[in-house]
Amino acid sequence: MENILQDIKQTVVINAPIQKVWDQVSTSEGIAAWLMPNDFKPEVGAEFHIQSPFGPSPCKVTEFNPPNGLSFIWDTDGWFLSFSLKEVGDGQTEFTLIHGGWPQSDAIIGKANQKASAIRENMSQGWAGIVQKLRTLLEN
Repeated sequence: MENILQDIKQTVVINAPIQKVWDQVSTSEGIAAWLMPNDFKPEVGAEFHIQSPFGPSPCKVTEFNPPNGLSFIWDTDGWFLSFSLKEVGDGQTEFTLIHGGWPQSDAIIGKANQKASAIRENMSQGWAGIVQKLRTLLEN
């Protein structure tokens, strides 16, 4: 049995209307404010780069569904990121980030030269902080 790592999933309820959240997570400037510098283009098939701590990561938009969803392939290790938005109350939006496409736990992730299990653990903690940063940014 293969030991494939589970997707990272972070969900937060943001006290902001769905369109305000969408504008923050679906534009180059918005993404740069809470995630990383980038040259994101809002259309399916668009190629762009995110400036990660390990250098520029090539990405490609695979879903662009305003104001409810955005997905893209991230880097060269088979990863994807997905942002889902859902109205959950008067002026509130549930935002879910999924980082998937993980290999077997003992696979080595190239740029970091570490086992996937270690990278996943670090990124899981990082995503929790990044999603909270998004929430704080939108609620202020």
